[in-house]
Amino acid sequence: MGITVRGKNIEITPALKDYVEKRVGKITKYFSNLGEITVILNVEKGRHIVEVTVPVNGMLLRGEEETADMYTSIDLVIEKLEKQIDKYKTKLARKLRAGTFKGELLPNQTAETDSDNFKVVKTKRFAVKPINVEEAIMQMNLINHDFYVFINAESEEVNVLYRRKDGNYGLMEPEF
Repeated sequence: MGITVRGKNIEITPALKDYVEKRVGKITKYFSNLGEITVILNVEKGRHIVEVTVPVNGMLLRGEEETADMYTSIDLVIEKLEKQIDKYKTKLARKLRAGTFKGELLPNQTAETDSDNFKVVKTKRFAVKPINVEEAIMQMNLINHDFYVFINAESEEVNVLYRRKDGNYGLMEPEF
């Protein structure tokens, strides 16, 4: 397990890097099998934005916070990740112990391509393994997105899970 700290519009000082590593170290105690943790520190128009991505056994924990102070943003994003971990601790522990969690959604590459009428500004590629709908809901909530693309373990087809405006979930299943 390693921690990569990158900066956008900010110089990463040794003190700042040490602080990030110390704070991120708090979430490493929850898991024994972590991948490379990525921390991106960004400054835009006086806003200090911190993004943390933690790969855990095929899952992805992600948190983002923005304040007027970089150290406050770091503290808040770690608190957010700890709340996510606490919220899903029972489900994660059960899935990881049982070895049944198979979900993985890791962006591999971004690319820009042009089309005649529309412009695609970002392309994400990710590994997909069959999971059930409950695991897809959990994974979508862990990465804090409004939709999730996965292979349904029951139907073995690509499905899209999305969060509805009423707070419930919708599932799109293709018909061929």
